[in-house]
Amino acid sequence: MLEAGSGVRALLLAAGSGSRLRPLSDGWPKSLMPIGGRPLMDIWLSDLWCSGVREVRVNVHHHQTEMLRFLNRPRYRGWVRAVVEEELLGTAGSVRANQEFLSVGTALLVHADNFCVCDLEAFFHFHLEERPQPSAMTMMTFDTLSPESCGVVEVDERGLVVEFHEKISNPPGCRANGAVYLLEEEVIERIVARPQVTDFSTEVVPEFLGRIATWHNEISHRDIGTPEMLRAAQEEHRDNQLGELWEPDEWTTWFAQHPIHLKIEALHGCRGSL
Repeated sequence: MLEAGSGVRALLLAAGSGSRLRPLSDGWPKSLMPIGGRPLMDIWLSDLWCSGVREVRVNVHHHQTEMLRFLNRPRYRGWVRAVVEEELLGTAGSVRANQEFLSVGTALLVHADNFCVCDLEAFFHFHLEERPQPSAMTMMTFDTLSPESCGVVEVDERGLVVEFHEKISNPPGCRANGAVYLLEEEVIERIVARPQVTDFSTEVVPEFLGRIATWHNEISHRDIGTPEMLRAAQEEHRDNQLGELWEPDEWTTWFAQHPIHLKIEALHGCRGSL
């Protein structure tokens, strides 16, 4: 029996600077910040592997030397490819730049600087077999404690997005866009046809209102965009219950001693004593 993600191609967005995470992100990529002792990107990639995804691209720009060193390892060779953006293209621009790779069946688009624990196979199955028509994409949602800092959605009785509020004061609810999407070719074609569009959430999502299915993540979804948010995610998974898929390698051993771990601890301690 084929795994739900077989045939799905994934683009993981990891090119941003992580400006809200400074000073931690001054010298280390946001998407490699440790959660339960493991880099965030490694968690994403191992989850994709376990769900059957075998073709992945990761866009990189800021801290690209560290990102390329992380990705150029035997565990990822042959199924994960780094795509260097010499200039940031924006989230929709990255989709456009990878159109040939993504325009083969269903595509997964992930903002890979968010920490997510969910049943990816159930997410894939819902989109492929159960999503209401005429939806052209499925958006993963979660309930947030800070709706003003997220894109909040309103859905109809079938779970289709009918209104979208991106980071506004007093949004109508706490059901938020998790920035994890499954896309059909129509969505990618629309982005390609409009080269002026650069941002997926503010320029693409509104165009598909009424045609975006939602799948709700009941387990855990966190924006780790600030030191406090990152620390909260670490506290939630400090016992490393996330597990490790692959055997440790040279990079893993090196990372275990990396100063970023102590910097996170020290920064949290300083702020906690104020």
